Amino acid sequence: MSHIVTVQEAVTAFADWLEPTDAELAAIELEMPAILADVDLVDAEIAALETRPAELDAHRTRRARRRALATRVVLANRAGCGEAA
Repeated sequence: MSHIVTVQEAVTAFADWLEPTDAELAAIELEMPAILADVDLVDAEIAALETRPAELDAHRTRRARRRALATRVVLANRAGCGEAA
């Protein structure tokens, strides 16, 4: 019989006192447009995979990809200019 052993560090990794810092929350907020654009892209790709390929699916995927890239460019330009949130 094998025993199941829990790893203490893994159990306490999600303790109540271990919350994100203000800096981490600010970084997430700054990247939120890119995160949402990536989610839209994945949604478009899933929709294209679930049905027979259609021209509309291809347009939706391209539009979502362009939107995701554009938001990444905006974030990269902000980081390159040293602009803070």
